[in-house]
Order: sequence, then C-alpha cells, then structure tokens
Amino acid sequence: MADSSAKNAPQVYLLDAMGLIFRAHYALGKNMITTSSGFNSTALYVMTNTLLDLLEKRQPTHLAMVYDTAEPTLRHEEYADYKADREEMPEDLAEALPHLRRLVEAFRIPALELDGYEADDIIGTLAKRYAADGAAVYMVTQDKDFGQVVGDGVLIYKPSRMGDGVDILDAEAICKKWDIARPEQVIDVLGLMGDTSDSIPGVPGIGQKTAAKLLNDYDSIDGILDHVGELKGKLKERMEDNADLARLSRKLATIELDVPLDVPLTKLKRQEMDSAAMQKFCVEFEFNTIGKRLFGEGFQAGRGQAPAKKAPAGELDFGAAEPAAEPMIEAELETIATLKPNYQAVTDAAGRQKLIAAIKKEKHLCFDLETTSLDAKTAEIVGLAVALKPGEAWFVVWPEAEKEAAAVLEEFRPVFEDAKIEKTGHNLKYDVAVLRWHGVRTAGRLFDTMIAHALQEPDQRHQMDFLAQSLLGYRPVPISDLIGEKKSEQLSMREVPLDQLTDYACEDADVTLRLRQVLEPLLEEQKLTGVFHDIECPLLPVLVEMEHEGVRVDPDVLAEFSKKLEKEIARLEKEIYGIAGTEFNLNSPKQLGEILFDKLQISIGGAKPKKTKTGQYSTNEQTLTALAPHAEIVQHILDYREVSKLKSTYVDALPSVIHEATGRIHTTFHQVVTATGRLNSTDPNLQNIPIRTALGREIRKAFVSPDEQHVLLSADYSQIELRVIAALSGDPGMLEAFENGTDIHATTASKVYGVALGEVTSEMRRKAKMVNFGIIYGISAFGLAQRLGIPRQEAGDIINAYLHQYPGVARYMQTTIEEARQTGQVETVSGRRRKLRDIASRNQSVRAAAERTAINTPIQGSSADMIKIAMIKIAAELEKRGLASRMILQVHDELVFEVPKPEQKEVEELVTEAMKHALPELKVPIVVETGTGANWLDAH
Repeated sequence: MADSSAKNAPQVYLLDAMGLIFRAHYALGKNMITTSSGFNSTALYVMTNTLLDLLEKRQPTHLAMVYDTAEPTLRHEEYADYKADREEMPEDLAEALPHLRRLVEAFRIPALELDGYEADDIIGTLAKRYAADGAAVYMVTQDKDFGQVVGDGVLIYKPSRMGDGVDILDAEAICKKWDIARPEQVIDVLGLMGDTSDSIPGVPGIGQKTAAKLLNDYDSIDGILDHVGELKGKLKERMEDNADLARLSRKLATIELDVPLDVPLTKLKRQEMDSAAMQKFCVEFEFNTIGKRLFGEGFQAGRGQAPAKKAPAGELDFGAAEPAAEPMIEAELETIATLKPNYQAVTDAAGRQKLIAAIKKEKHLCFDLETTSLDAKTAEIVGLAVALKPGEAWFVVWPEAEKEAAAVLEEFRPVFEDAKIEKTGHNLKYDVAVLRWHGVRTAGRLFDTMIAHALQEPDQRHQMDFLAQSLLGYRPVPISDLIGEKKSEQLSMREVPLDQLTDYACEDADVTLRLRQVLEPLLEEQKLTGVFHDIECPLLPVLVEMEHEGVRVDPDVLAEFSKKLEKEIARLEKEIYGIAGTEFNLNSPKQLGEILFDKLQISIGGAKPKKTKTGQYSTNEQTLTALAPHAEIVQHILDYREVSKLKSTYVDALPSVIHEATGRIHTTFHQVVTATGRLNSTDPNLQNIPIRTALGREIRKAFVSPDEQHVLLSADYSQIELRVIAALSGDPGMLEAFENGTDIHATTASKVYGVALGEVTSEMRRKAKMVNFGIIYGISAFGLAQRLGIPRQEAGDIINAYLHQYPGVARYMQTTIEEARQTGQVETVSGRRRKLRDIASRNQSVRAAAERTAINTPIQGSSADMIKIAMIKIAAELEKRGLASRMILQVHDELVFEVPKPEQKEVEELVTEAMKHALPELKVPIVVETGTGANWLDAH
C-alpha cells in the first residue's frame, strides 16, 4: 500500500523492540548465523540490517525503540494467565538481548520503557499524541494488535521478510484485512476470537470470520451482548455462557492510549550513529558485510567470509545471511608492519641446533606448528614456529620428503619430551596431538592461552586473532593473505613463499607468548590458577592420548543394525498411514500438520493447535510430545523420527569416520566449548549417542573390544548432579536418601505425594525424576507441564511440594542467586568461575535465564571438574603401574576403558577409587557403577 502521509510532517518511527527481535531470531529458519565461537547472532544481524534499511530508505526524522519491562501490568492483575502460555524464550535469544540494547545505543536511537506498561501501550499512546500534533507516525511491528491504533496520521509499518517488501497499513487496509468497518473493531475481534500468543481466551468456538460477521451486524461486543437473543443455536449459547469472558478478553486486547509518559518529540530526533561503537559491534559479532556497507570495502570483520547472499529487491530484508567467521580487527590497530619484530627462518642443521640450545637454556618455549591439515591424524608438518621472548621468533622449515622430515623431528624430540621444559601454545592440544600422531609424546608443564582465556571469560570467543585484538590491540596477518579467500583456489601451506610463511608462523608464536603475559596475571587475580594448572592443562595430554587410542567400531554390526532400523521405519510408516487413512510425506511439517490438525482434529482439551511464524501448524518435538498421550498416531510419529535419526545420524554415518589406518574411530575432545566446563566431542560427536531408548542403546553394540583378550570397562557416576546438589545445599532429606542408598526418585515421590515409600507408583516416580533433574536447570511450572504432559497447575503444585520437602535445595537456589547478584558470578567446588552479566537485568526473560545459569553452573561445573580430576589421576596411575589398559572415551559422567582381561580387577578398583575421591570436599556418598563386556552396551 502506498504511503499517504504528508511529506513535510515529522516522520516518526516507533519500534516494537521485543516483537522485532523475536521476528529477527526466527527470520532465517534453520539457516541461523553463528559466530566462529558458536554464538547465535541471527537476531542481532537481522536487526542491524532492519535498522540500517529503515534509516537509509525511510529517512525518519524521529524514532525510538520501545521495550517491555519485567514488571507485571494491569492485564496480569486482571487475568493471572495473561501471556502465561508463551513458550520460554530460547536460550540463545536471551543471550542476544543485552547486545540488542548495545546495538540500539550504537545507532543512538532513544530507548523508551515504563514499568507497569507494555511496549504496545507506550507506542499507542505516543503514536496518537504525535499524530494529533501533525506528525506522520509509523508503528514498526509485526503485531496484529496494533491495527486498533491505526487512524489519521498513524500507520503500521511491517518490515519485509526474505525480501518480500515492506507493508504499510492504513485504516482502509486494516478494515479490509479484518473485514471490519473501522480499525477500533480489531479490539472486539480479538476479544471474540482470543489471541493464543497472549493467552487471551476469547469465546470458545468463535474464529475470525464469525467475529467479523457478528461485528458487521452488531458493531461491538457490547452490541452483540445487547442483542444476544437474536443469535441462534450454539452461537447464542456460547455468547451467553461466555459474556464475561468476552468482556475480559476485549479489555486484555485493548492497547492503552493514556500511558503517563511525557516524551516530547524533540527527544526522539534522529542522531548520527556512534561509528566507533558500531565498528566494535561488527567486529565482535563478525558482521563483515554490514561493516563494509557502513565503513567501506577496507573494513574487515572476519576471515574467509563469502559475500552475504543478496536478497530480492525490497526493504528491511530479513533474509541476508552473514557467514560465521573468525574475527579480526580494524586497520588502525598495530600490525606486523608497525611493530617490526625480529622473525627469522631456520633452514639448516646449524640454525636448528642453535635454536634447540637456546630453548634448553630458557627451559621454556612457546610454539606453533604449521601443518597441511586441521586433522591431527593426517596432518603433515610444514614448519615449527618458536618464540622465547616477545618480539622475537624463529620458523624452522620442515623438509617435504618424509625421511628428511622425520630426521628434523628427531632433532626436536628431546625438547618436546623433556619434562623440565615448559610449553606454551594457543589451542595447544592440536599441536600436541599432531606430534603424538608423529610418534612424539609431549612432556612438561603446559600453558594453553586459549584455555586460560576460556576460564576467565567462558562465554566469550577464544580465537587467537580475537584475543590479539581485544587484549593486545594487535592485528595478526590473515590466513587468507597467504592461501587465498576461496576454498577451491586456496594454496597449500607448502606453496606459500617462505618469507610470508615465516612472518605468519612466527607471529602466531609471538602473539601467543604475549597473550600469556597478559592472561597469566589475570588467572592469579581471579583465583583460577588451581583450575588451570591442576585440572585443565594436565587434562590436555590425557585427552590427546584418548583421541590417539580411539575406539574400535565394528561396521558389520552397524550394517546389520541399519537393516533392522530400515524395517522398523517401514513398519512405523505403515502404522501411521493406516491411522491417517492416506499416505503423505512424513518429513514435511506442512503435510504432517494438515493431517494431524485439519484431518484428524487432534487437540488437548479442545485447544487450538499452535502455529509457527510462517502460519504452518507447529509439529516440533515439544508439540508432539505434549500430544502423544492423547493420540496413538503422534507417538508413532515420534518413534519414526527417533528411528530415522538413529539410522541417518549414527548407524549409517559412523562407518565413514572409521580411520583407515587404525580401523578405529578417533573423536576430538574440546575443553572450551561449554561454559560449565563439560567436555565436548566432535568428528564424530560420541556424546550425543542416544542412551534413553532401547534402540538408541543398541548402537553401543558396535563399539567393541579389539579381540578376545580384552574387554571394555565402563565406569559411570550414579546420579552425580543430584549428589552434588545434595552436598552444595546440605539438604537433610537428600543427604539422608543418599546415605541410606535409597532410590532418590522414589524418595522424592514419597515426600512430594505424601505416601509411604512402598506406595510410590511408577508414574509418581517418573514425575519426581523429572523434577529432580529439572530443578537443577531451573525448570518452571510451564516447562514441567510440557515435559510431563500435565496441567500447569499440577506441575506448579509438584514443584512447590518439592521445594517444601527439600528446603535446603530451595535455600541453595535463593542464596546462589542472591550471591550471584552481589558478585556477578558463580563458582564450582574446585574454583571454576562463570560471570553472569545479566543477573540483574531489568528484562525478566534475560534475568530468568541468568538465574537458571547461576543455579546450574556450580552443580554441572563441579560434576565436570570431578570427572576431569578423576581422568588425570587414572591416567597417571595407569602409567605409574605400567598397565596396558587404556582410557578411550569420556561421555558425560561415564569413562570407558580398553582393558586386557588379566588387568580387569585391578583397573576396576583403581578407576572406582579415583572417581569416588576426585572431589573429597563433597560430603555425600559417591557411587560409581562399573561393568565389563565385549562391547560398550554389555559393559554399561
């Protein structure tokens, strides 16, 4: 629709912050944008583009970003369930919200909010006020409720999605959209049909078409009720029975137009962007395309980025995607050209011996390997960079011929295997792993700057280039300068000219050494040296050995299992089609939704099915799990999805990652991916192999001992996180249950339901188990209700009963949150810390997410530290005793070993003792369950 507002009038844009950020978060569907560290920056990227397009193409003279606050409104007082059914904010969106405010500040857009009022009310009030003074006001939102405010001088400005163009709605467009006579009737439509997004009930059985017809006949809800006797049949009955509900719903849907907020239009006058803040923002979130758009082609925010996809013509495009990248810094920072360090290439035996002598004298080296691949198993060494003091480094060139390269490595073997020489590196585990695959076992104290930073700032990125920028004010040489941008045309590191390669490699070692000088004092200042030197760095070589050992996987077992799953998939398809009465694409959410909700009319208590942002029925796992107890076909669909995922993701994929040279799978363990300290594995991710279902557990049959002379030994902590929370909270009831060895879930059920232990049913225990584990993650009544498929009231009663019966846990949760607010962080038993910058946020969703993190981190982090300490002790003891047994896997709270049968008893006792006493500070019985077998399933 064309814009009919006066061109000379002030052009005022009032932006609905939460509506836009939610829209932005989901704008790209599954094609989310992440930074190189895994931070989901989709919402921030889309919002930045949205604001830029608005500023550039609409040229507003005045604008403001309007926020909701955490405080309840009059609507909540009128109706306790107002917005209660909204799904919890996704964690990655909650993490992005504080940065939205930074973005708005960088644009110098005024921010408005007022406790007790929603953004809708503030926008509606100001829109009418400014329009009355002659301004053209655009309410920038996707929310349909705003239609009621549209009128003279007030329009809705709907941003485009995926390049489909903006939509500007005036009174005529609103009336046509809703089939009503005037925009104010939007309130009555919503009052009649309800609004599931805000939990406004409406009148049961009345939809938009019926509501519009009634309003065309009787003008308003009051008019309908005045003439209710003229209605017929069910419609009359519904209106008579729900008259008060209709009035309440109308009131809830009404946008307030008299908010007590005095904001002169002059305060919203457009200002110039804060360029420095915006540059920093683009660098931090790796928005290379946006940076070039704002600051020219010379701007560089990331490495190896392809150009963002161009969207079709249209404004406020939600579709342009920014590739994830490794961050760089602005051109004004120091570089190799401005510092002029002393970097030298070492190309002969005499030079190597001179360097080795210097290393032995220093008893320390900071090193970095240049290789042909990021896969440590197959990477060839191109060269070795060494720094012994800042501003000075050497690059030892490795011969390409295998025999000559091996000879050079032998010269340096004594250095790497000398326990008296300390080694520093960034992402040191990769270099140590490469050396291990070349037959060299690195010894000596280790200092990994990536881990050092991860302990200090676990929620930030830890790449060397980013740290060089943020901690040293220095810009390293981009790898693309050496090998090129496009992957298809990139050079091998062996093809890079020696002078360029020398500068690049030496700089890596030099920068890493300088980072250590910054990070090491901070470790001491933040009291993290114990976690760093006693847990993380000693664990590094243990993980390298585990990766190198790998685990034997039998492809024949997987092939046989794949056939079994194929038959199960076919059986489930037949069952589903039989109930549906037709065949359809089971993998199509659209077709599935139509079958379940249009054809079969499946619902819970007559509730309307939820829809996605695109208007399709929601068929995600959460939705289907809630429906499963009410419809057999839904459970079959969930089973079909599980079996299909097992087959494609694991059973059919695992054979492809069996290393040809060893016949084993060699996963890679990561120490800095999770902020709680838990290990993470990739290539492949063995920690995600399902264990909750019988079919999922069968995959473990394929993980086998190497021969009949060996067994696999599994050692698993029993309910370790519950034991940790019992110890941290000191709750007498929980401690007593663990002291007596009783079933903690049955004990909880007994307490919560007020029945004797022997009277606890399996259903009671199931619900109690969900609460036991859910409490650790700050589960809400809404979340528990969804997981258990029970009413929210019942879920709330269960949680309240739980906290009443375990007052120590309730006290722990409250105390932990209060201390986190005071200190801005939480701490594990071993001293690992996590900063919580949002713990005092005024935004309820953001603050609630930080509070959940505060409760969970000490529990999950202490559990993570516990198994890491056990791994270090076990590895040392195996070596000390000269045993042939090997630790090969760590999966959550479980360790897996490959054990010669004669060593079985000794290793089982050794492992159990080490795991039990890893954290003696925990005053709670620790139980380790062990088992052995020819395969992982039998051992577990």
